[in-house]
Amino acid sequence: MRDALRRYSVETGLTIVDAGDLVDPDSSLADATAAVAALDARLVIALGGDNAAAVPVALGRGTGALVTVDAHHDLRDGVSNGSPVRQVLEHGIPGRRIAQLGIEPLANSAAYRARADEAGITVVERSALLTTPLGDAMTAALDAVAADGTAIHVDLDVDVCDRAVAPACPASVPGGISALELRAAARAAGAHPGVVSIDLTEVDATLDTPDGRTVRLVALCVLEAIRGFATR
Repeated sequence: MRDALRRYSVETGLTIVDAGDLVDPDSSLADATAAVAALDARLVIALGGDNAAAVPVALGRGTGALVTVDAHHDLRDGVSNGSPVRQVLEHGIPGRRIAQLGIEPLANSAAYRARADEAGITVVERSALLTTPLGDAMTAALDAVAADGTAIHVDLDVDVCDRAVAPACPASVPGGISALELRAAARAAGAHPGVVSIDLTEVDATLDTPDGRTVRLVALCVLEAIRGFATR
């Protein structure tokens, strides 16, 4: 990811710092959460790896709301990359303060959709984004969960993209969103005053194509989020 970022540029008056690699949250959630909490930044952008990163970043930043862009509900039992939304629910973020954009019904079991509905999570399916630009849907979702100035974490799960766009995402499906849509979502997240952290996850760089298209997309999303933040 660091190598990919060197291929692009962004001009802002912001101070941007690489905080280094953190402990694997699967091995120590407490240590990873503490490391995020210690960061002195107005916006933290975490890169993965699997979606386990979403939990310590959301908790470490003290967020009370979550917006995901993901093909999956991530409400599984246990502790895995399929459970971060369930984990943040258990850590006190209420379902009414969670929105999920880009959900692919054919890639989720009915039991997880029922769990999302029972928790009061707002779900926007992939098909709805054919008529509503994802950047607009992101802004609307952020406004909806940010009542009373609640700090928001945004989980950008790259396997929401079409498989041709994100071949390094093992769970990506044909018919997912485009690269430009994900970039728009990243920029909208960065621009929103309630967002204090963003993660970009579910990328296995060892599976990427020779042109590195998945990793390059993540790098561009990092820069889009920074461009959005610069407009605040």
